[in-house]
Amino acid sequence: MNVRTLVVSCPDWPVIATAASADDVVAVIAANRVTATSPAARAEGVEVGLRRRDAQRRCPGLQIVDPDPDRDARVFASIAALVDRFTPRVEMSSPGSLTFPTIGPSRYFGGDEALARLVAADIDSALGSSGWRGAVGVGVADGVFAATLAAELAVAESDHVRVIAQGESAEFLSPFPVSELGRPELADVLQRLGLRHLGEFAALKVDDVVARFGVDGRLAHRLARGLDERPPEVGPPPRSFDVIATLDPPAERVDIAAFAARTAADQLHEQLGGEGLACTRLLVVIETDSGERLERVWRHEGALSSTAIVDRVRWQLDGWLNGPSAQRPTGGVTRLVLVPDEVMPARGRQQGFWGGETEADERAGRALARVQGMLGVPAVTIPERRGGRGPADVVVRAPFVGTDGDDGQGRGVALDAPWPGRVPSPMPTLLPTEMLPIQVLDVRGAPVWVSGRGTLSAEPSTVRFNDAARDGVSIVGWAGPWPCDERWWDQSTHRRRARLQLILADGRALLVQIERGNWSVEAVYD
Repeated sequence: MNVRTLVVSCPDWPVIATAASADDVVAVIAANRVTATSPAARAEGVEVGLRRRDAQRRCPGLQIVDPDPDRDARVFASIAALVDRFTPRVEMSSPGSLTFPTIGPSRYFGGDEALARLVAADIDSALGSSGWRGAVGVGVADGVFAATLAAELAVAESDHVRVIAQGESAEFLSPFPVSELGRPELADVLQRLGLRHLGEFAALKVDDVVARFGVDGRLAHRLARGLDERPPEVGPPPRSFDVIATLDPPAERVDIAAFAARTAADQLHEQLGGEGLACTRLLVVIETDSGERLERVWRHEGALSSTAIVDRVRWQLDGWLNGPSAQRPTGGVTRLVLVPDEVMPARGRQQGFWGGETEADERAGRALARVQGMLGVPAVTIPERRGGRGPADVVVRAPFVGTDGDDGQGRGVALDAPWPGRVPSPMPTLLPTEMLPIQVLDVRGAPVWVSGRGTLSAEPSTVRFNDAARDGVSIVGWAGPWPCDERWWDQSTHRRRARLQLILADGRALLVQIERGNWSVEAVYD
């Protein structure tokens, strides 16, 4: 039996959280791609998924905002507090989305339809002052999956409410594409098999699905049939894994409380891992020296890693301690409790088989998380591959927090984007801390330069590393140039340059660049 569920969804929340008006032409851009837009930006043709340059070409006056999950969660905490008047069982899955079971509230407020309209009206009243009335959709259906899709459709409807009658969730889901299951690899296989809609996938026999796609396919098949991903637990309740952190003296700042949360999250993760379990729903509870008790549930469709738990606890603490004065606790935090409200069997890890993650990797990750808790987020960085044209863009130093693969959220970097002007593989291995000035000369000893059309003035013959040197090093091979006109829309960061690959007579291989008429060594091939 499915649980009747209400879901609140706001796809524009990353923009709303910036305090921008609905009439402002604003877009949130991460990894050079648009991730959220205001209605005014959409009216100008700016859509989610557009590249930054294309978005600014369509709308030259577009305001660009960087993503900030902490800000989004902090502001959304005040919206979740509004919904608390309907039920104490509010669960937050991500900033901009929350859910709760309707069985009790629906009876009290006169049915699912009336409850959904009351929730939508309260949120509209809170957002109306900034022009965002109607930006939130409310959906009610059997199970979280169907209710989420109903809420997303409701955003575009006049009353912003969509209620699916009990027992009709499977029929409602039938025309949706299989990509809505959130499993790209499975969706790709299903489409190649001719199963393009959830109804076609749901019509398959369970035994056939399990035989072909395994456990993950069975869970997706349940969603397509309008059932909860996991059936209700009917066995004895599991033993308690609650973790309690006591703060003395009481903490009134988020960073102090978050430090205790990191230690508690590591302990919770280790306890669950020792039992072969993973947390999918987390209850965060704080108690203050004024006798107050605040609690909130966070849901995650996958398994919450230690880093993911810390992120959600920090978001919630930020929402409580830095939220509106009417909702802020009057005392400092004296007690923090993390309760794994829902657990499932851990799917396990590949232990060092052809590049799989090893137990040593996991221990190293936990050690880095502890050091980061003591020194701060920016103090601990790791190399991370990203999209870009030059070697300094492809591999960067990124804060360790948020890089845990179990989080399931990803950074959304466009590794496979075209990146015109990108230096071909293999990438150089050594990057000097400072650009080394050089001269690239032709056979007559004249400087070589690159025209505006990306062509060389002459074939490069020698390289001179010192202006005082009379003789240079001969070039025995070269490739390029690769011209780049980067960030042309922003005068402060605009760069126009071209790169060459050179092989010298002494055996060295260099990646050099020319910018504003000056050559320099950008990287060295080892």
